Amino acid sequence: EGLTVNHPVVFVPGIVTGGLELWEGHQCAEGLFRKRLWGGSFGELYKRLEVIREASIKLTDFYMKLIPLCWAQHMSLDNETGLDPPGIRVRPVSGLVAADYFAAGYFVWAVLIANLAQIGYEEKTMYMAAYDWRLSFQNTEVRDQTLSRIKSNIELMVATNGGKKVVVIPHSMGVLYFLHFMKWVEAPPPMGGGGGSEWCAKHIKAVMNIGGPFLGVPKSVSGLFSVEARDIAIARTFAPGFLDKDVFGLQTFQHLMRMTRTWDSTMSMIPKGGETIWGGLDWSPEGSSFNCGAKTLRNNSINNTDQIPNINLANMKNVNYGRIISFGKDVAEAHSSKIERVDLLDSMKADMLANLTNCDIWIEYHDIGDHRIKAVTDYKVYTAGSILDLLHFVSPKLMARGGAHFSYGIADNLDDPKYQHYKYWSNPLETKLPDAPDMEIYSMYGVGIPTERAYVYKVTTATDCSIPFQIDTSAEGGSEDSCLKGGVFSADGDETVPVLSAGLMAAKGWRGKTRFNPSGIPTYIREYSHAPPANLLEGRGTQSGAHVDIMGNFALIEDVIRVAAGATGKELGGDHVYSDIFKWAERINLQL
Repeated sequence: EGLTVNHPVVFVPGIVTGGLELWEGHQCAEGLFRKRLWGGSFGELYKRLEVIREASIKLTDFYMKLIPLCWAQHMSLDNETGLDPPGIRVRPVSGLVAADYFAAGYFVWAVLIANLAQIGYEEKTMYMAAYDWRLSFQNTEVRDQTLSRIKSNIELMVATNGGKKVVVIPHSMGVLYFLHFMKWVEAPPPMGGGGGSEWCAKHIKAVMNIGGPFLGVPKSVSGLFSVEARDIAIARTFAPGFLDKDVFGLQTFQHLMRMTRTWDSTMSMIPKGGETIWGGLDWSPEGSSFNCGAKTLRNNSINNTDQIPNINLANMKNVNYGRIISFGKDVAEAHSSKIERVDLLDSMKADMLANLTNCDIWIEYHDIGDHRIKAVTDYKVYTAGSILDLLHFVSPKLMARGGAHFSYGIADNLDDPKYQHYKYWSNPLETKLPDAPDMEIYSMYGVGIPTERAYVYKVTTATDCSIPFQIDTSAEGGSEDSCLKGGVFSADGDETVPVLSAGLMAAKGWRGKTRFNPSGIPTYIREYSHAPPANLLEGRGTQSGAHVDIMGNFALIEDVIRVAAGATGKELGGDHVYSDIFKWAERINLQL
């Protein structure tokens, strides 16, 4: 069609997918200067382990664990400050190579970059806004001046490309990071970048958010609560044995919890908006409208259930998605009036009686005592409104750091001066979009994949040094179409982000002129119905809606290319929706 380079493009990677390299370390990391500790092939540490194994050197368990423990030590941040530990500096890799591939053969941005290159794009018109995804968003500026660098690079790209505004493409947590950036760049120093209220209008044509967890993800709760998020499983796939029990010993998950709980960025994805958004004990916006066994999706415009394929509505029943954590399947399914609960807040007031067991790996669970662990289970069920109390209860140090950098509520009055603080900038329910009516915002995400939405938990019966809670994988729904499998209730989404989180702001919160979008920035929803690869030649699929694989989805790539070449949302065809996001939005009482 003759499309050519027009608007410069800025990529903003998400959590986990960006490479990190060593600039300063302890003796165990000697010789690894500027080697990747995260991403690529998982660095020289893994190679060292393989050399030891291949040489059949008989080492004690202590020495076999030393190398991966060295890696975990260097990947951790300071548990008090959320910044560098003494004597360790790990920094983001720069350039397009920072996140083109997560590991050898596993693309993230590479396919999109290659397709843009086909119409003439190159490094002077493409920029990877790499940052240390472990840090809180404001701390990327405090330590690395990353937000200032992004501002300067965007200004340079606009100036050297004939004044053409940039098209920004954030993915996953990068969506929240760029929300933070848009507030930071306008705010006066020292907290902000001093660009003024017109900066975004002058420099940004469109923000094309891919797989955005705007309102958080339930899987972040399971990750913080018991280290049972799927990202760790992905890492294991590309570094076999590196995170397994034969390397770390029986305390693998304790090591991972200690490491990941120093990554303050993970707290940006705790569900926002409480029960207003995510539902309560006996209701949720989604109700029973997603069939986890369906092979195809219905179109959102179809209101007649007779036209919905592969849906047996007679076999479907309401799922209590509002109960993000339930202790026991019976609790998850019972009406709230039938559940006897002990007030968690009363237990929080009690003195902490520390677990005196001598554990090799300290995690906050070792400080709270058995009686407080019992109090967690006695409360039985947690909604998005009580999840924060739960996390404060079991990990007060983690949440104290997180509370200084992130917020999870819904603003009553966005003109209140308190919302000028950076802790609110990545929460779309507690901040305003820029005054940029000519800018466009896209919510682009996959649908049709069962996605973690709520959990059935149990108390472990392992040693005192173990993590006391885990998902009850024996909890099953009892039918092929059930949304309860392996202790996880699933809803519609991209396997990581539920549709509710990815689409609600564009469907309602920002639709037209609202208090969250006072200038009326046009918003568009572009959903991509998931279809697995037809054969091996398609690799991870050209029609995938999965959270990372969608970066190779031909329809999404075409949308990006057209907007980068100058098209508007209307010229793309406006909204393209398969899910029931607009129906769910009507059920949510969000004051606009």
